[in-house]
Amino acid sequence: MSLTLRTISREQHLAYIRSLPSASHMQVPAWADVKSEWRNESMGWYDSYGKLVGVGLVLYRQLPKVKRYLAYMPEGPVINWYAPNLEDWLQPMLAHLKAQGAFSVKMGPPVVIRRWDAKAIKAGIQNPEVKRLRDVEATFLEPRAFEVSDKLRRMGWQQDEDEGAGFGDVQPRYVFQIPLAGRTLEQVHKEFNQLWRRNIKKAEKAGVQVVRGGYDDLPQWQQLYEVTAERDKFRPRPLGYFQQMWNALNAETAQRGDEPRMRLYFALHEGEAVAAATMLVVGGHVWYSYGASANHKREVRPSNAMQWQMLRDAHAMGAQVYDMRGIGDSLEDTDHLFGLIQFKVGTGGEAAEYLGEWDFPLNKLLHKALDIYMSRR
Repeated sequence: MSLTLRTISREQHLAYIRSLPSASHMQVPAWADVKSEWRNESMGWYDSYGKLVGVGLVLYRQLPKVKRYLAYMPEGPVINWYAPNLEDWLQPMLAHLKAQGAFSVKMGPPVVIRRWDAKAIKAGIQNPEVKRLRDVEATFLEPRAFEVSDKLRRMGWQQDEDEGAGFGDVQPRYVFQIPLAGRTLEQVHKEFNQLWRRNIKKAEKAGVQVVRGGYDDLPQWQQLYEVTAERDKFRPRPLGYFQQMWNALNAETAQRGDEPRMRLYFALHEGEAVAAATMLVVGGHVWYSYGASANHKREVRPSNAMQWQMLRDAHAMGAQVYDMRGIGDSLEDTDHLFGLIQFKVGTGGEAAEYLGEWDFPLNKLLHKALDIYMSRR
């Protein structure tokens, strides 16, 4: 199959995404408006009949003082990754990006290598000899993903072997997901562990209410988010980022009368917001994106109540999967990310390992300079 690649309009890009069961929220055209400090482009692959068969959102970050760019496709591009002629998809892309002034290309194939169900993860946590998720036998393996990996290496794509362990990549390599396709809410709830079910009941008894917020409630979200950032020692994004995200993503769906792309949830106790979260929706894929909680009233379990409501809403929308996003791959309780996997595994879902992010140096000297700069940051 001969493929050609060219710049496409946002309308063509969005129409293609809407024709799919789902795609990453970082590959919809509006994500370019969220990342407005990057130059952006929508690319389209066409087959020999002139039919659009793949798309990619590229973000270009300029090097200081020179007109050369890092071309980045977060969780993309959206192509047939299992195609036997993968080179025919990626070679025109590299040529196109080089012509656009890119010195290096970074992409994140949305390809899952393996999955572990909650039972396997729990057994791994209890086994003192097991240190990492990769040491646990996978419940599901995708042999085609290993073929993709081999093809990329043969084509000259590079990946740091340690990259992606936990949060080594720009986007998480390990995520936690709750499958919803073909399952009733009762079946989903039944898979929760005893602690989760008890905490949901406790929140209900304490009178915790979960409500949806709107754009005007984002400052309230920000307050809780900054409390969380201080407690968990990470640098928070500014309020303007979430306002921009809300406007950009929801404008994209509002034009067509679709479900809002971004939602905001609050857990209230005695009228006070004590937990909050953002949700993102693309087709049948729903993400719990950012979470926040107060330092007090944690005993009424607002986060559990909020997650359960978000899950119910995702199910009501007909979502195929509820994605709780990143986890670390360490199963040792001394690791700072261990609490994250412990909290999420209680939902009875599954951990998934993606192929991770890959780099192609179009200019080896500039690529190396970028590597050195990034390692010193």
